[in-house]
Amino acid sequence: MIRIGLAALSAPPSIPAGVEKLLSVLRDCGRQGVDIVCSPETYLPGLRGADFDLPQPDQAAVATALRELRMGCRENGVAVIIGMEWATDLGLENRAFVISASGWVLGHQTKNQITPGGESEHYVPDGKRRTFRVKGVTFGISICHESWRYPETVRWAAVRGAKILFQPQVTGSDREDLAYGPGTGRRARKWGESFYEKAMVCRAGENGIYFASVNQAMRYQNSATSLIDPRGELVDYLPYGKEDVLVADIDVAQATRLYAKRYNPAWYPEA
Repeated sequence: MIRIGLAALSAPPSIPAGVEKLLSVLRDCGRQGVDIVCSPETYLPGLRGADFDLPQPDQAAVATALRELRMGCRENGVAVIIGMEWATDLGLENRAFVISASGWVLGHQTKNQITPGGESEHYVPDGKRRTFRVKGVTFGISICHESWRYPETVRWAAVRGAKILFQPQVTGSDREDLAYGPGTGRRARKWGESFYEKAMVCRAGENGIYFASVNQAMRYQNSATSLIDPRGELVDYLPYGKEDVLVADIDVAQATRLYAKRYNPAWYPEA
């Protein structure tokens, strides 16, 4: 068993304010015995190219935030997946860092399939995919648009042993006129009606793994922070717009990866 937390948080007014909120989440998760908690996509400082009013990229500020969160993980004994932007030689990356309960950076996953339009004007891919291990459990990360439109990003991790796929995301808006994403037609009102929530079910069921999706808390969400089991059934979700942490115990033995293990890439030769 592994206990996970999915932290649906509202947009922070600043990077330091976001760090304080995350440290509060870590303290609360430590008291609840959570093993790993996941934040929304690029929570620090926010998703660039969306409708958020963000300052210019500040590498020094996010590097300081990463150090403070490492200390917070160590002090509370909780691992974290934290979304933040990060400046590299390639350009500005949309990353999800993985920090262990001992405060070590285990690595990161960069968003490679970047949403066309606003996001693609700000972020660059690094072209790499990775899996991670916490408490002996292998998991992968596929960031927002990657999971919605490119199921291969989830299958990649499942084939390589992932029992859980974490999806940090930002899907929706605090402005009603911007809330309707491509392919939705209208914002979500009941769980399971939106394209995005249907995609969550598919990603879990088609791979035989848990799918843990964490959306930012917004006024007009197109999908809920949700946990789907390996059969493609909803375990739990948070109401749209509610800032909260969904805590759940995962029986990893149920994640058989049946269909992922049967995948044979030889049957799909490159053109």
